[in-house]
Amino acid sequence: MSEILLEAKGLTKAFPAGRGRKVHAVTDVSLKVYKGETLGLVGESGCGKSTLGRMMIRLLAPDSGRLLLKGGDVTGMSDRDFLRHRRQLQLIFQDPYASLDPRLTVRELIAEPLRTWNVCRSRDEMTARVLELMEDVGVPGEFLYRYPHQFSGGQRQRIGIARALAADPELIVCDEPVSALDVPVQNQILNLLSGLQKARGLTYLFISHDLSVVRHISDRVCIMFLGMLCEIGETEEIFSSPLHPYTRFLMNAILLPDPHHRHEEDTLLSGEIPSAVNPPPGCRFHTRCPYATDRCRSEVPVMRDMGGRMAACHHPLGHGADLRSSEEARTS
Repeated sequence: MSEILLEAKGLTKAFPAGRGRKVHAVTDVSLKVYKGETLGLVGESGCGKSTLGRMMIRLLAPDSGRLLLKGGDVTGMSDRDFLRHRRQLQLIFQDPYASLDPRLTVRELIAEPLRTWNVCRSRDEMTARVLELMEDVGVPGEFLYRYPHQFSGGQRQRIGIARALAADPELIVCDEPVSALDVPVQNQILNLLSGLQKARGLTYLFISHDLSVVRHISDRVCIMFLGMLCEIGETEEIFSSPLHPYTRFLMNAILLPDPHHRHEEDTLLSGEIPSAVNPPPGCRFHTRCPYATDRCRSEVPVMRDMGGRMAACHHPLGHGADLRSSEEARTS
């Protein structure tokens, strides 16, 4: 993973919340997506994952920051100029029931991007291409003229994947693509995505709040809290030895299959839950962090290299913070 396909530099986005207030959805986020990898983006609901994903493919304009595609700055590019790059960046939506137009048949749904990009020269060629895409995602060809309401959730998501593939993209943002599906169907869709990646050389930005799903499919993982990145690293390193306290609490929230070991970790999050409308100064996690010091409450930690991994923490775990009691940390 040496070639950077997509890079964000300081992306920031806020939404109006009435009475002059703003929801700070994403704040000063920088990250790199390497060609051919699956980069998992993990965090609680409302932390800004989907907003960041949409900014990464320019479906949302950032308030500030830059977006680089293959090293070229596309941030301020006009929609017309960016059009030639649009087909390289596609999106799979979270809700397979809401993302497909109920008035269109499967053929029309998948043919739409083919028509937009003038991929096919004739109607017959377009139908053949649609059937090929349906076969790639496991939807029988005899369903060509069926409507979305005639399919299950898993089948609809397969159709959504076929739509994303139709433009022959290089990067696909998968915005919680299995969260609305039953567990057995989730596994089928994840295996399908992995197979398509290998066959087509795709790159994924995989957004999810399900840690087990992210661990299964991702090469690297980004942890996000209240609009900011906490930690970035290889998947197994993140899960086995997290550096940021928030990452560790996320890992501790995973249910263990053995009921005798489910209460081994007794440390629970306490303190004030921060607001995206009025985020706290310093580290945004400090109101709930048992290792927070005065520095954490006043100074925003920067993302720094910690032996191959990146973490934004003044007292990363394994570097002294986990050797101190919560009381010692809070009174220092």
